Amino acid sequence: MSKVNKNFHYGFIPGCSLASYNPEGVAKTVQYLDSVLPEFSVILKCCGKPTRDIGQQELFEKRFAGMKSDIKDVGVEEMILACPNCKKFFDQESDTVNHTLWEILPQVGIPEELRGKAKNSDMVFTIHDSCAARNDRSLQDGIRWLLTELGYRYVESEYSREKTKCCGFGGQVCPVNPEMSAKVMNKRIETLGEYPVVVYCSSCRSAFMQAGRDAWHILDLMWGPVVCAGDAPPKDVLEIPENAWHNRFQTRKQILKYYEV
Repeated sequence: MSKVNKNFHYGFIPGCSLASYNPEGVAKTVQYLDSVLPEFSVILKCCGKPTRDIGQQELFEKRFAGMKSDIKDVGVEEMILACPNCKKFFDQESDTVNHTLWEILPQVGIPEELRGKAKNSDMVFTIHDSCAARNDRSLQDGIRWLLTELGYRYVESEYSREKTKCCGFGGQVCPVNPEMSAKVMNKRIETLGEYPVVVYCSSCRSAFMQAGRDAWHILDLMWGPVVCAGDAPPKDVLEIPENAWHNRFQTRKQILKYYEV
């Protein structure tokens, strides 16, 4: 990717699943990006991929047109996306220049107080690479850079990077065919050994938690407490829809509070 240009106006979309899972992590990420990028806006909208996935093309086109209008109205020149599916989708559907959050952080760095915070942790993770990021080497490298900067140790699984396997939630299969979804989840778990898992997609994390494997989102490790061997991961709030919607509201509320809107 090109270098961060601090003369540009960057826009950030955390993605629906991350906003539904970790309001505090999203809010802290927004505050940090706002502190290191002179021109910065945050957009809390769905990218539209689920709408298109279920075949509602006309509704998708209407919603995505609204998204593009909002981006233009606030003067955003380049986009930063936390969700790998949003990034892939924007590359397909938008004429903006798009980056993942995990490409941007190695360029702007992380707060000094976070560097090496977990150097004394005895936890060893493995990494699940999302399907949408299968061939996105810059994103994959950024996740590994961030883990190393934080001080965590990790081992690569046999099926990582371009050989990764689906978590079981891809393509809206879970609501359509839950039995197939559970089968794919369990097959993926079998390939990850006995290590707790680090993900960068909140839906992937929910899939692993539902299949009985401890999993953390990378923002849990960045902004949350140091994790040691034997620690329990955060609860799977995405399993219960009303909790997810509540968290989306909390994400919006915390960001508005930061901007005092």
